[in-house]
Amino acid sequence: MAPTTTTKTVEEPVGVAKPHTEARVDADLPKPKETKEIPSTLAEMKGSIDESTFEQILEMDDDDSDRDFSKGIVFGFFDQAESTFVKMEDAFANQAYRRREDLSDLSSLGHYLKGSSATLGLTKVKDACEKIQHYGAGKDETGSTDEPEKKTSLSRIEKTLTQVKEDYKEVEAFLRKYYGEDEESA
Repeated sequence: MAPTTTTKTVEEPVGVAKPHTEARVDADLPKPKETKEIPSTLAEMKGSIDESTFEQILEMDDDDSDRDFSKGIVFGFFDQAESTFVKMEDAFANQAYRRREDLSDLSSLGHYLKGSSATLGLTKVKDACEKIQHYGAGKDETGSTDEPEKKTSLSRIEKTLTQVKEDYKEVEAFLRKYYGEDEESA
């Protein structure tokens, strides 16, 4: 009888409220439970990327084979998103901030990232950032109803931040592949 090897996968808990000192948040982003194949076409990213909006960005490239202009915009967004996630997480980690329960900074950060993700057509990221903006303003996810409990808003922001980072990692992996870059070269 041949020897057998057993492999055990252990998932570590994901914590949102950790202070960060680096601009990259990859190590703190939730890891997918299963390794999914990264889609190859924009059409396969429907629901995460608005194809029409993203194609408008691609039309700005001088050369379809080069794509330097659009790549610069997209990779600039990666830096912006990651530093914004760090700022959001730092706000959660700061206990004085949590006691004060002033969510306006988180609302502003959500608004900031919503705009740049909308420009690229990153719909899931944009939608989640809009929710963070509303929650930070003391509203429900649509922004139409007041939420009197700041603790409820803070909890919703924390949950949405976890989700938006997962959505971001999905579109980042696709776009890095799209531009011929692997994630490790980031």
